Amino acid sequence: MDTSASKSTQRNWLLCLLAPLALLLSGCNINVTDLTPSVMRANPSNVYTITAQIAVKNSAIIKETLRPEVIIDGKAHPMSQAPGSGKLYEYDFPMPVGRSDATYYIIVQYEKKTENGRALKEVVTELNNFSIENRYSVELEVDRAPVGTRVAVLGRGFTREDKIMIGDRPAATRFDSSTSLSFYVPSLPEGRGYPVKVLGIAGEIYAGSLRVDTSTVRASLRPSSIAQGQSTTLTLTIPEPAPPGGLQVQVTTDIPQSIIMDRISIQAGQRSASTPVRGGSPGQGSLFVEITGYSEVVIPITVN
Repeated sequence: MDTSASKSTQRNWLLCLLAPLALLLSGCNINVTDLTPSVMRANPSNVYTITAQIAVKNSAIIKETLRPEVIIDGKAHPMSQAPGSGKLYEYDFPMPVGRSDATYYIIVQYEKKTENGRALKEVVTELNNFSIENRYSVELEVDRAPVGTRVAVLGRGFTREDKIMIGDRPAATRFDSSTSLSFYVPSLPEGRGYPVKVLGIAGEIYAGSLRVDTSTVRASLRPSSIAQGQSTTLTLTIPEPAPPGGLQVQVTTDIPQSIIMDRISIQAGQRSASTPVRGGSPGQGSLFVEITGYSEVVIPITVN
C-alpha cells in the first residue's frame, strides 16, 4: 500500500473541507451593529441620531482608514466618532418637514493590508427604518399625592379630547397645552399605587404610577353633648379642595337610636361642609366619619 499517496489524498480532502471555512472567516473583518432605535420621540429640533457600533476584528485592517457613511434618500452622509468612544459612530439626521420616518443603510469603507500593499474594502448593512413618535407621555409631575391634589402629566401631542384614568377611575382632566395635561386625584382608597393612563382618539398612553396618600379630615361637633330633640352642627374640613364630582361622606354611629341626621357631602372645589345632627333617644357613643382616601375620624357624642 502506498502510504504517501494515501496521506496526500487525506491532505487534499482536508484542504477542500477547510477552504470554504477559511473564505468565510476571511470576510469577518468588521462587525457593524446598528444601534438606532426603530422609534424615536419627536423633539423640537427635529434632528434624530443614527448610531452604529463598528468593531474591527482583523489586525490587517488599518483603523485610521475607516469611513462610515449613512445612505438616506440616495445621499451619503459621513458618520463621526462619538466623543469618548472608540467604536461608536453617529450621524444627526435633520428630518425633512412633513415626514415622520426615514429608511437608510450604512456603508463602512476601509483599507486592509495585503501581500501587495493595501486593498480597499467595504461593508454594507441591511436596509433599516426608523419612525418618529409625535404623541407620548414623559412623566408625572409627582408620583404620590392625596385626594383632590392637582397633578400634571408632561409629554407631547396632547389634545383637548384626552382624558386621564387612574386605575379604573376617570379623573377630571384639564388640557393645559400640547405638552401638558393636569388632573385632580379622585377619591380612591389610600395607601396604594394606581396606573395613570392618557386616553384619546390617537390611542392610550401609559403615564406612570401614582400613589394615593392618606389625607386628613378635621371634624368638629359643637356642642358634643345635646339634649333629646336638640341639634348640634357637624363640620368637616379637608386640606385640598374636593375634586370635580365632590366627595361623598359616610357617617355611621354606634348609637343609631340617638342620632338623626341627613347625608353630607363636600361639593367640588369646596374644602368644608356642615350638617345638623339632632338628638334622638338618650345615649352615649361616637360618630364615625369616612371619606375614601382620607383617614377615619371618630367624634364622641352624648344625647341626654
